[in-house]
Amino acid sequence: MPRRIAGVEVVEAATRHAFARHTHEQFGIGLIHQGAQTSHSGRGTVEAEAGDVITVNPGEVHDGAPIGDAGRSWRMLYLEPSLVEAAVTDISDGRWKACEFADPVIRNIALAARFRAIFAVAASAGGTEAGLRWDELAVTLLAEALRLVPRSPARPPRSIAAAVGLIDDDPLKPLTLADLAQASGLSRFQVVRGFARATGLTPHAYLMQRRIDIVRRLIGEGMPLAEAAIAGGFADQSHMTRVFVRKYGFSPGAYARALT
Repeated sequence: MPRRIAGVEVVEAATRHAFARHTHEQFGIGLIHQGAQTSHSGRGTVEAEAGDVITVNPGEVHDGAPIGDAGRSWRMLYLEPSLVEAAVTDISDGRWKACEFADPVIRNIALAARFRAIFAVAASAGGTEAGLRWDELAVTLLAEALRLVPRSPARPPRSIAAAVGLIDDDPLKPLTLADLAQASGLSRFQVVRGFARATGLTPHAYLMQRRIDIVRRLIGEGMPLAEAAIAGGFADQSHMTRVFVRKYGFSPGAYARALT
């Protein structure tokens, strides 16, 4: 998972791991290299096989499991939203900024070939020439994959939005279901049910996601794992590692080593 270009994470993995529902803060676009997988996404449940381009939008709840016993392998680029917004501004001559990937799986031979080319540049040693090549490939890849679909995230009911906001305002704060119920004016059961409908995650899973987002950013900034665990609100490094692996399929240590 080397990261050679600012704002880009390069991930290459082969695993039989079944990923728990989780989100990313970045846009993700990748390619299934071998095998096949099934996944729930915010755009429906889909299957992807070797040669398919796969995408995910920031904050989109998704999971993934292999089809068959052999597992699957993929290559993925995670792009900071600012990079995508800048590209979309160029593509649309300034008419658009907000956008999203419309399709979680894209079967397009030309697009797959373009992804292979940009992945090779992103994973290379870099340099001025590589930077120029990256820019031209990124703009054309996103122009084909994004389709300039305006982002229009569904707004949760005001009561549930209050519960979500309580977590978002301070993911490190110890909260109970009663706290969320009080903030939303609902019963505890109504909060659990409404929260899952609105976000795709239970309140506890949502809280863990917000905390693991903090950890991932801190590790990316070079913070030692034990310190990142405490700063992210986890009891210890082991707890952080279990959550991290369940969501992403690799350990925080592997992630830290890949970024050096």
